[in-house]
Amino acid sequence: MLTYVYFGTNDLDRAVRFYDATLEPLGMSRCVTDDPDWDRISAGWGTYEDGGVRELAFWIGKPFNQKAAMTGNGSMVAFRARSWKEVDDFHAAALTNGGSSEGAPGLRLHYNPDFYAAYVRDPDGNKVAAVCRGFTNPR
Repeated sequence: MLTYVYFGTNDLDRAVRFYDATLEPLGMSRCVTDDPDWDRISAGWGTYEDGGVRELAFWIGKPFNQKAAMTGNGSMVAFRARSWKEVDDFHAAALTNGGSSEGAPGLRLHYNPDFYAAYVRDPDGNKVAAVCRGFTNPR
């Protein structure tokens, strides 16, 4: 359904440090584009192969219109976690690396009995989450 998601940032180096640390517990690693011009303005995590022919990635970077990056009210990206521990570690890494909590790790029974999630804002104010589904007790 998706090829990529892109969030704007006003400080690429700070955003890269935040997402490197925050997405590592979820097993997400940096995309390699082999394009020095692109890598100067953005960074991505996920899959980017064959010049983008095969892509499923989350990107951050400078807005293409050269204006200040702003957050979208109601916008959020949720990343899949394979365990409750990954959700917990995602949340802890976000807070340690300049993010703020929008909801501590825990079950969200109002969504579903197996919906374990944590919500954070990155240093630019973008809202991201880690969600683990499939069981109702930690493993």
